Amino acid sequence: MGRGVLLFTPDSLHCPLDRGFLFGFFCGNGIVLPGRGFPRRGKTWSGRPVPKMRAFAFNLTDFGGGRRWGDAEDAEILGIQDENQWPLMPPLPSYGHGREHHGPRYGSLIHGRNLKDVVITGHNGTINGQGQSWWKKYHQKLLDHTRGPLVQIMWSSDIVIANITLRDSPFWTFHPYDCKNVTVRNVTILAPIHGAPNTDGIDPDSCEDVVIEDCYISVGDDAIAIKSGGINMGIAYGRPSRNILVRNLIVRSMVSAGISIGSEMSGGVSDVTVENLLVWSSRRATTTSTPDNDFDPKALPIVKDISFTGVYGQGVRVPVRIHGSEDIPIRNVTFRDISVGLTYKKKHIFQCGFVQGRVIGTIFPAPCENLDLYNEEGQLVKRSIAQNITDVDYDI
Repeated sequence: MGRGVLLFTPDSLHCPLDRGFLFGFFCGNGIVLPGRGFPRRGKTWSGRPVPKMRAFAFNLTDFGGGRRWGDAEDAEILGIQDENQWPLMPPLPSYGHGREHHGPRYGSLIHGRNLKDVVITGHNGTINGQGQSWWKKYHQKLLDHTRGPLVQIMWSSDIVIANITLRDSPFWTFHPYDCKNVTVRNVTILAPIHGAPNTDGIDPDSCEDVVIEDCYISVGDDAIAIKSGGINMGIAYGRPSRNILVRNLIVRSMVSAGISIGSEMSGGVSDVTVENLLVWSSRRATTTSTPDNDFDPKALPIVKDISFTGVYGQGVRVPVRIHGSEDIPIRNVTFRDISVGLTYKKKHIFQCGFVQGRVIGTIFPAPCENLDLYNEEGQLVKRSIAQNITDVDYDI
């Protein structure tokens, strides 16, 4: 495994140049392209201090040993807007095809695979995907391939992203795929709340041992979306997402949810803990859903052991939507200390279906009848009427 480091510091801009890198970028006013006058490996070229660097898609895998950028404070890496300059990659093996088109997909601005000790960090630095042209072409159906994430790390371990801003991704913002030991801390993720399709904030996908904490996320889709592959392909790939901790987040999603688990979870999801979540001006606070068709009945995903403690909000339409299916019920779910201010005054806005779990203490709004009720001391107060009651309104 290689080791890659992107470090944003308040120093002068240092542009790392390495023969054979799969990227080109602008440094100052001049363009640097792969293979053109690069110094030998291990050397760097130091440019004058500049606030921004426009980057083509590049691959951390080719870094070999650790590499660093130091840039002026508040500097930005700007993604190039010409999709013809972005590499094409094969579909993810747990999906089998692109989400928007079959065949290859566009790569990410920053990509890495089979890495260990990946650090992307800085002092108020920004990685800006300049997604406006991508969103426009997507709506106009002018793209030939599925859009790529801003940052995608695959088959890697010991990943840290901290103290930076990620904004305006063409597609999902940070997509760790089949990774272990992932930490995202003190990161701001931004995209317009309307007109920026599929700009999820952080999408752990078939990942294990993940911590996401102390972040602010306001985007055009789910703030956090936990996944594990598409129907059947995800089961065949066989990598569940598990042992994921999300805490101390402020999130906003007018289009979807603050925290979403599924529905692309065919590899299974377990051991997810959400603590101290503030959701504001959003369609839903939390959503957990399983796909409900085309499964091999002998190979069904397991979705279990999910807890929500300290979920607060204001201006939310639906605080909770959690629904499994007859074949794939959601098991052992816990809600505690929930208080979400509402904008939609419908009676049933805590929506459930095919779920087994519990509510501890008093929560607002009132929970669905699928869940057992316990007092603050952990004593059973009322057993659920039926776990398979379905009360989900997809129109809100």
